[in-house]
Amino acid sequence: MFRRILTAAVLFGMAATGPPAHAASCGDRETVINRLETQFSEHLVGGGLQSVQSVVEVWASQETGTFTVLVTNTQGISCVVSTGSNWFHKEPRIEPAGIPS
Repeated sequence: MFRRILTAAVLFGMAATGPPAHAASCGDRETVINRLETQFSEHLVGGGLQSVQSVVEVWASQETGTFTVLVTNTQGISCVVSTGSNWFHKEPRIEPAGIPS
């Protein structure tokens, strides 16, 4: 019985001291971008400033249908904040020229 309790304590202790979950989804921007381009065939489709210290980018692939949302800080560290599938591109609505009747 003592052996089982000790084994459980060691396993739970190891899990508790592991790196935080978000650490696996962050890295140097160039490394993250390279992985998106080579492994997922994703390309930058849009983005903008989230604040003066971070940029949000959407990377997507028409080939695979996957997409990734990145947030990059001023130190060049990018974090994946969302991923998904079945990406679609919507063209902006174009208003006809002229005076409405």
